[in-house]
Amino acid sequence: QVQLVESGGGLVQPGGSLRLSCAASGSIFAINVMGWYRQAPGNQRELVATIPSTGRANYVDSVKGRFTISRDNAKNTVYLQMNSLKPEDTAVYYCNYKHYGFRSLDDYWGQGTQVTVSL
Repeated sequence: QVQLVESGGGLVQPGGSLRLSCAASGSIFAINVMGWYRQAPGNQRELVATIPSTGRANYVDSVKGRFTISRDNAKNTVYLQMNSLKPEDTAVYYCNYKHYGFRSLDDYWGQGTQVTVSL
């Protein structure tokens, strides 16, 4: 089992910044992919950014140049720095952990943290 605890959401004005954090604990494999997804009311959950334990990050086009995902492997923590926030970034943001094993997939989610971008 893997537990994911998110923090850092809140209310911010358009153009502002927020930093989300997600700390993982439990049975964590060294080789994994962590990421952030979001879900706005009435929409499906969508990928925002992912980052493997070693390798390059991946972003959805709508956040490229504004959001930066990073991780501290020693702390099993992933971060999402969100700059130049827009009202359309408003959503519940979920942390995700994946480990691809031999014919298996460990897939865990955090409880979500609300991000609201509004005047």
